[in-house]
Amino acid sequence: MHDKHGLLSAPIALVLRQMTVPMVFGMIAILAFNLVDTFFISLLGTDALAAVSFTFPVTFSVNCITMGIGIGLSTNIGRSLGEHDIDTAKRLTTHGLMLAVTLVLVASVIGLLTISPLFTLLGADQTTLPLIQQYMQVWYLAVPLLVVPMAGNSAIRATGDTKTPAKIMMLSGLINGILDPLLIFGIGPFPEMGIQGAALASGVAWSIALVFSLYILAKREQLLGLFSVLKIIGDWGAILKIGLPSALSSAMAPISGAILMKLLSVHGTIAVAAFGAAQRVEAVLILVLISLSSALTPFMAQNFGAKNRNRSFSALFLSMRFSVLFQLLVFVMMVPLSHPISLMFSQEQAVRDILWLYLITVPLSYGCLGIMMMLGSGLNALHQPSKAFLWSLLRLFVFTLPAAFVGGHFYGIQGIFIGVTGGNIAGGVMAYLYAKKLSKHLLSKHL
Repeated sequence: MHDKHGLLSAPIALVLRQMTVPMVFGMIAILAFNLVDTFFISLLGTDALAAVSFTFPVTFSVNCITMGIGIGLSTNIGRSLGEHDIDTAKRLTTHGLMLAVTLVLVASVIGLLTISPLFTLLGADQTTLPLIQQYMQVWYLAVPLLVVPMAGNSAIRATGDTKTPAKIMMLSGLINGILDPLLIFGIGPFPEMGIQGAALASGVAWSIALVFSLYILAKREQLLGLFSVLKIIGDWGAILKIGLPSALSSAMAPISGAILMKLLSVHGTIAVAAFGAAQRVEAVLILVLISLSSALTPFMAQNFGAKNRNRSFSALFLSMRFSVLFQLLVFVMMVPLSHPISLMFSQEQAVRDILWLYLITVPLSYGCLGIMMMLGSGLNALHQPSKAFLWSLLRLFVFTLPAAFVGGHFYGIQGIFIGVTGGNIAGGVMAYLYAKKLSKHLLSKHL
């Protein structure tokens, strides 16, 4: 357990690379199997695809709870391991998993009781509502199984091991992909379950991931077992102090996406369809940034716990510089690739044109977006989650959305995209200056 992954001593660039690369592959696997999921559901018809599309905001909101708890766990466990306080790390892992399961169980019960009114409110009609009910009844029953692998993987990552969580993600995705057609269409001995089969396939995949996560945590990392009635409330408070703002930060992305969609909707369904496709491409283009920001949190947390403040900030600024250079390279590659990619997503020329416009404009600013993402991870690692959440709010509601609104008012669709780009760049510059000021303050305080 004593720095076996080199977080406290090995070269910073090497450690961050070793932590980030497996996460990229794990996330690519999940994205790939989500596409497979969508493909098989689309074979059931447009109504089934529309029904599952309606469920995305709700399922993402429930998953935000686990994502937030995961970040709270990773930060607190990382700091405890940096301080060589193994007993606290064990206790936090046990209590954290209990908290995540409890919160998601409560959300599931509320969800099961409110399927019809909630989805009617979201705009589902009498055609899609029965299909949504079939899917969500199984999903709500299954999602507590996902909590342990999601939050458990965050605890494993806090030790510096990102390979094992990536393998668990890939295995889970593979099982889901194999079971999807079997349960949806009733191939061989399996019953034909339609849209419910897709939800059940996910549930089975999650339960297998749960077994592996628990085994790794309990046997290999020995991070499970310590339970204290006296300390559970304090531990839950410490995890939620970071987890709650992190969950809210995660929820910002779909909210801003919905607002941008609303801005674009005045230009017709073609613009909305193009933006929906653009968001799917964007998810792939910033995969490395998401993975690096996830790796940075436990790295900085462990080093802060070990009083290696210089090493923590060196990693932060290295990650920021890498974000700018890497995403600049991605943008250069996107210039020739933007046209063929736009051809893949639609048969309509008007949709392709708008998607192409997005892909040669907005990716220019992803490096600056990366700076803001790294700052958020760093602030969580420093146990300053409210500041991380504040930066998420600033990025969206001060820099990006107002610029998109002004751009759209004067220059239409192109103006919206230029506004998003300008907002990201302005936010990135401000975040970098803030990080410099913060490091100077904290390092001078502990000289």
